[in-house]
Amino acid sequence: MLSPADRRVVERQIGRPPTGAVAVAHRCPYGYPQVILTHPLHRQGAEFGVFPTLFWLSCPYLTAEVARVESGGGVRRYEDLLAVQPDLVCRYAEAHESYRRERAALLSPEERGFLGKVGALDRLQTGIAGLSNRQRVKCLHAHLAHFLARGGNPIGESVAAELPALFCPPQRIMCAEGLTDIPASSCLP
Repeated sequence: MLSPADRRVVERQIGRPPTGAVAVAHRCPYGYPQVILTHPLHRQGAEFGVFPTLFWLSCPYLTAEVARVESGGGVRRYEDLLAVQPDLVCRYAEAHESYRRERAALLSPEERGFLGKVGALDRLQTGIAGLSNRQRVKCLHAHLAHFLARGGNPIGESVAAELPALFCPPQRIMCAEGLTDIPASSCLP
């Protein structure tokens, strides 16, 4: 489970209580959460939601840096690479499958039964960021989060290589400063 201290940091990072947060999947060198692991099923009584984001980038520094890559056409650029690099397509498909399997493994038999009962088991067949089309790229934040947490995501690895750094400069550790002026990400839940 996410510790109370980590929960407070993540809440400050994203500006609200995290939904379905289970654990910290990756930390920066300063010890703050960068990626959190989220449970795939959120239930409140009869209401439920399947959460496609298994690894959620919470670090405000990385969120802002990845938003810059996205706003510069990063998603389209990676889709173009998938169209011409068969090896990348194979590694990308493997990353999606690994993500899908890990997300499904977090469900208890009772939760799987519940999803079957309400006709929503198929929603667990999607990959990173809820994608079912393996030729598409969506939300580079999700790809970087998966790469940082588990490795094995070629898009996330490439995004990481594009960034100036994978953590804040020591003179401005955002999580130690109270997380002021953090740009919002368009694709974080």
